[in-house]
Amino acid sequence: MVTKQIRKGYVYIQDYVIIFFGTLLYGFGFNGFILSNEIVIGGVSGVSALIFYATNIPVSISYFVINAFLLAFAFKILGYKFLIKTIFGVISLSASLSFFEWLFGGVPLIQGEIFMSIIIGGAICGTGLGLIFAANGSTGGTDILAAIINKYKNVSIGTGLLMFDFVIIASSYILFQDIDKIVYGFVEMGVNNYVLDRIINANRQSVQFLIFSQKYDEITERILKDLGRGCTLLDGVGGYSQKPTKVVVLLAKKSESLTIFRLIKEVDPQAFISQSIVRGVYGEGFDQIKT
Repeated sequence: MVTKQIRKGYVYIQDYVIIFFGTLLYGFGFNGFILSNEIVIGGVSGVSALIFYATNIPVSISYFVINAFLLAFAFKILGYKFLIKTIFGVISLSASLSFFEWLFGGVPLIQGEIFMSIIIGGAICGTGLGLIFAANGSTGGTDILAAIINKYKNVSIGTGLLMFDFVIIASSYILFQDIDKIVYGFVEMGVNNYVLDRIINANRQSVQFLIFSQKYDEITERILKDLGRGCTLLDGVGGYSQKPTKVVVLLAKKSESLTIFRLIKEVDPQAFISQSIVRGVYGEGFDQIKT
């Protein structure tokens, strides 16, 4: 019981460390490559950038104020569980934005290369957000608005975010009258979302093994003992031999694949193995079931 509580506490703390590191990456990429080149991106970061270009109010301040208002508005609608990590993410990202604003002083890290800056900045920001979301965190902002719309309307969170981002980026034309800056904003959004998706899917990607072997009992024992994972035995009949056989079904993380192959080879080098990529594996040892 104590060990289980310690493990749960470790995972809890680990999530917050990952969220904090993700916000540092986002603050670095946003200030060093995007804001300093006067490019407006989606989300509350983009709204805060518009405010900064129009009034010189620091992005970190307007970002925090807007999110504080949204969090107060969403508290009764979305509930405490949704908001607890969001509050931490907002505070952490506001601090990160403030630190890198001071560190870089509005000077781009790459001079005279706006397109390259947008690509690099989008990749870094996407990585930061990917880490945050992979730890079941959030940075607030339009995520909250999209979640509220999703709660009451048949509009997915992704679609809601896309609509908000499109309007925010297009609004930069009011300040700059420059189509190029709008295009740069959409390029950043594309790179950001692509990297974000890759980070999240890589973190959650799992594999499924179908193992055909006469030594299925030994393989099962090794899986339980060495990997600490459960598996399932299915009854089968050989299509050619017409003899009964057992099929070991195993779900595991992709990073465990090599270990599993080595384990099976040690027990039965003649085993027949099928490996496939699966997503959306929920339950003990994998992702929590989401509703």
